[in-house]
Amino acid sequence: MYKVLTFGMTDNYGGVESVIMNYYRKFDHKKIKMDFLVTSSSEIAYSSEIKKYNGKIFAIPSRHSSPITYYKSVKEFFKNHAREYDCFWINMNNLVNIDYLKLAKKYGIKRIIIHAHNTQLMETGIKGKIREGIHKYNKKRLLRYATDFWACSQDAANWFYDKKVLSKVCIIRNALIEDKFSYKESNRAKLRKKYSLGNKTVIGNIGRLNYQKNQSFLLDIFAQYLVLDKSAKLLLIGKGEEEKALKDKAKKLDIASNVIFLGMKENVIPWYSVFDIFVFPSHFEGLGLVLLEAQANGVSVLATKNAIPADVKVNENLEFISLSKSAKYWAEKIKKNLDNNTRIKNKETIVTNFQKANYDIDLEAERVEKLFLNTAIK
Repeated sequence: MYKVLTFGMTDNYGGVESVIMNYYRKFDHKKIKMDFLVTSSSEIAYSSEIKKYNGKIFAIPSRHSSPITYYKSVKEFFKNHAREYDCFWINMNNLVNIDYLKLAKKYGIKRIIIHAHNTQLMETGIKGKIREGIHKYNKKRLLRYATDFWACSQDAANWFYDKKVLSKVCIIRNALIEDKFSYKESNRAKLRKKYSLGNKTVIGNIGRLNYQKNQSFLLDIFAQYLVLDKSAKLLLIGKGEEEKALKDKAKKLDIASNVIFLGMKENVIPWYSVFDIFVFPSHFEGLGLVLLEAQANGVSVLATKNAIPADVKVNENLEFISLSKSAKYWAEKIKKNLDNNTRIKNKETIVTNFQKANYDIDLEAERVEKLFLNTAIK
């Protein structure tokens, strides 16, 4: 049994958490045993499923909430448990904190895999500049601690790793079970009835409500779209630090009655069938798992050009648009897209597209499992 300690799960049902679970579900659990180290004070996403697979969850305080207690706890954990594991798989959005890497190596985990999931820091301003400086400093130290370097895209690898490391990076695609997200008329009818959406045009967005996901600009886009279709609805799924500001902005733009904040959803799958179009104007993304989920459903997608890796495109009905374009331009693109009715409902077409793009989880999980067991060529 190959024992893997995994870091990267939180209480958020987000992209990184979904990527980890998409692979975890497909691994041969007789060959690979996975436990999880977390810094969440709340129950983490997918905890019941993890326990079903006999995975252990070790919780320690976050560095932000209590720095001294955090460091004592994380040091004690590795001191007591490090030698129980063959591998430490650490999923990260940045390198601002590499305590886990240093302690994992110090206390004897032989294989340490860093998996990069983003292309930019979340923070801006002075705080962002300080964190960026720390990130760049730690990039040059990774070879001291890590043995393997993974990334969700080449764009993520280029930002995350030092040039000396790039030749060693293995791209691990954010693969998924595409059939699981297939369009279902029953999901569409049920949820549209529940939320009194009827036959109205529904624009969807799924993601943490923060600067990165750029829902503030999406509200501007939607305000312009309402000029073209006054009965349309915008559905936002997710929670985050900008929630209040976004609700206030919706009121200021006088569009609050047309915007529905749905909060966090443990299962977002049915919602893709509700949407008529998925709009994702992020400032940056490591890849953007929800874009793959939306394409697996067949719904048409508008996403940010040059801020999201181009290799996320699987279906022809995903279009990239620059953030330099006006909100009105984006709104007109939405209208044109909807008028052309570009949703793909043929499952075979979508499955073929995902296989060609190497985002099929069955094929990719087999490759990643072999990487863990050290029997595959990178």
